[in-house]
Amino acid sequence: MNLAALFGTVLTVAVATGPDGSSGPPMLTAQQKVAATAPLVRSATECITRAVVANPRYGAEPTAALGDLIVASMPSCVTPVRAMIDAYDRYFGQGTGEAFFMGPYLDVLPKAVTEGAKNEPE
Repeated sequence: MNLAALFGTVLTVAVATGPDGSSGPPMLTAQQKVAATAPLVRSATECITRAVVANPRYGAEPTAALGDLIVASMPSCVTPVRAMIDAYDRYFGQGTGEAFFMGPYLDVLPKAVTEGAKNEPE
C-alpha cells in the first residue's frame, strides 16, 4: 500500500480543516470512548469499501493491488475519515486520531475492505 500518498492526503486534510477547537478529551471511560468512535470508524471503513468496489480496476486487473485501490478511494472518503480522526482527537486527546489512522486502522483496513466487499453489490 502506498502509505506515503495516503498520509499526504490525511495531512493535507488536517491542515485544511484545522483544529476542532475542543479543550481536551471528555471525561469518559475507555469503553465509552470506543463506543463513541465506533460508528465513525465503521462509516469511514464502509465509505472506503464502497469506493474500492466501485473502482473499475477492482477485480478487473490482477495487478490492481488492494492498497492502491484504498489509496485511490481517499479523495471520495475524506469527510468520514476526517470525522473519525477528529473524534479520536476529541475523545482520546490531540494527535491520537492520526496515530490511530496511521497505525491500527491501516493495519486492519485491507482485511476489513476485503470482508466488507463480500457484502457490497458489484
